[in-house]
Amino acid sequence: MQALFQTILYIPIFNAFVALYNLIPDVGVVIIIITILLKLALYPLTKSSIAAQKSMTEIQPKLEALKKQHKGNQQLLAQETMRLYKENKVNPLGSCLPILIQLPIFIAIYWVFMQGLTGNDFGILYPFVKNPEHIKTISFGFVDLGKSGNVILAVLAAGAQYWQAKMMQSKRPPKEAGAGGKDEDMASIMNKQMLYFMPFLTLIIGFQFQAGLALYWFVSTLLTGLQQKFMFAKNKTPEAPSTPANV
Repeated sequence: MQALFQTILYIPIFNAFVALYNLIPDVGVVIIIITILLKLALYPLTKSSIAAQKSMTEIQPKLEALKKQHKGNQQLLAQETMRLYKENKVNPLGSCLPILIQLPIFIAIYWVFMQGLTGNDFGILYPFVKNPEHIKTISFGFVDLGKSGNVILAVLAAGAQYWQAKMMQSKRPPKEAGAGGKDEDMASIMNKQMLYFMPFLTLIIGFQFQAGLALYWFVSTLLTGLQQKFMFAKNKTPEAPSTPANV
């Protein structure tokens, strides 16, 4: 399994990393280019994951209502939940499967950047890829992407993670919304766990690992957020004009 992983993912991505570095001797620019290329290649999977995650968020209040309505009857609750999924054309695994497919690629990227930023072993290069002998980790003239503890990049990565997660959250309803609004409110509160936990985790990881990985995470999350924003804007239905109240 490890040999297959290296042959299909790690070695090709590492060779692409080094080949780009030979053309553009700035490791930060290379990381950004590779991140963009990977996001383009994974666009269909990311799109599917975002759509499924948004659908699950939108029906969360209805799921909460079903749990209250059929509390103590797990069999009926399961049946009604599946019916709700079917009526709203929601696949509960739709947001997980694309992520699981992308996971080996993310692991390969992690090891490629770790090797490229900290090592000088180029024994796995293809014959047509020039051996640079050493990769300079100073990028943009002043940032050492080979060292850990870069606060700025860690904060940027965490901020991008928060921005992306914030778009996915359902808005808290007004108090006038009534009982249905209470369900929406409960779903919104539950979703906050992910809203704040993931950026915090990203901040810790981005600070502890090489700055090049924090740069990759920032750019990757930013691009995913932009794709998410584009999808939401495209699917947004215009609101009906409100009727002025009689004075």
